[in-house]
Amino acid sequence: MKLKHLLLSVPLLLTLQAFAQTNTKTDTVFFEDFNNPALNRSKWNVEVTGNTVNDEQQAYVDSAATIYMIDGKAEGAENGALVLKALYKPGFTSKQQRKYDFISGRINTRAKMEFTYGTASCRMKMAAGAGLWPAFWLLGNGKWPNCGEIDIMETVGDSSWVSHALHGPGYFGDTPLAKRVFFPAGIDVTLWHVYSVDWLPESLVFKVDGKITYTVTKAMVEKYGRWAFDNKKFIILNFALGGGYPGGVNKVTKPYHGLSENTVNKIKTGDAKTIVDWVLITKTVN
Repeated sequence: MKLKHLLLSVPLLLTLQAFAQTNTKTDTVFFEDFNNPALNRSKWNVEVTGNTVNDEQQAYVDSAATIYMIDGKAEGAENGALVLKALYKPGFTSKQQRKYDFISGRINTRAKMEFTYGTASCRMKMAAGAGLWPAFWLLGNGKWPNCGEIDIMETVGDSSWVSHALHGPGYFGDTPLAKRVFFPAGIDVTLWHVYSVDWLPESLVFKVDGKITYTVTKAMVEKYGRWAFDNKKFIILNFALGGGYPGGVNKVTKPYHGLSENTVNKIKTGDAKTIVDWVLITKTVN
């Protein structure tokens, strides 16, 4: 009798699971497929370098040379695609009269699209090279690190892995809340991947290509400091070069901090690019 009951329950269980999955609805909070001829400035701000942090070697500029759109189909994108490109421009001088040898691009949605909780995803691929430092992340308003920072994807040039991290009061800089995620053999950052985080009131669940790669709970965070992930945050996409994080990994000091000569040559030949297919923010509807 018990066996018969169990056998009858299996199809019922599968039916209930299918019903639950089909009835889990999500709302799209924000979607950008970069399918316009130029960056949509009603959604995005372009950042221009003020005071460079982390000893990064680039200046961020508002230029079609560093931030531009392409027909992404040839690259494997679904429609259009965004390119953030690093360029060698020795002697470039910022408004603050600081000189740089490289320029690059950084955009954000501050004050244009900010959200609390949900799933943030981005499909992207990057060039490899010691010191190339593209990132997809979320940041709160106010003083850092109290505002909270969610690093959904960072890579510093070692194409075999990406990292996730959280920064907040008591856990910033060389934060203990970080995880390196290694790709299987034959797969690396130069291929298309979807990087995402499920941001919940009590946890953050990071994923690569839909697979859970790192989970951080509120209790884990509060071992180090205040939970800084209950406030609105905006999206940032940027392409940094060299500096503290890459240098700490690759130990390169010349010709630039964290940037190897081979990578500098890649930048000079125009091959240092980050390509973004789309960005999506969704929320589950109860």
